Amino acid sequence: MKEISILKGGVAKDNRGQIRFVNDFDMEAVKRFYIIKNSDKALIRGWRAHRIEQRWFYVLSGSFSLNIVKIDNWENPSKDLEVQNIVLKSSDMNLLHIPAGYGTAFVALEEDSELLVYADYGLAHAALDDYTYSLDYFNKLELL
Repeated sequence: MKEISILKGGVAKDNRGQIRFVNDFDMEAVKRFYIIKNSDKALIRGWRAHRIEQRWFYVLSGSFSLNIVKIDNWENPSKDLEVQNIVLKSSDMNLLHIPAGYGTAFVALEEDSELLVYADYGLAHAALDDYTYSLDYFNKLELL
């Protein structure tokens, strides 16, 4: 199974403004994208996992704290699985790749934060690969 990875982004600035980029992101597998903007900083989205689909996360504005867990058993995952926490900030311009087989829970750390998410399957497939667990399912949720 692939591991979680971060692709470094950057910015080019001149008198006309700026261009943010992640030039090493090969978008060949991408089938769709969506943008998430939580209603407030208290809202936690998750736990949602995908056995087949992979996701890429890029913060358009603000910042997010993402909790990530590698699922060991899809019908009854261990409650004490290691939870990895990654903070993504728009100012860092990084793209986080989460391969198939992981679950996520995340929270906006700033008001009006926006998270761009790319997926490698179309919407018709989404309902076939959607595993949801309660927020308190895994013992080590880190909110920051």
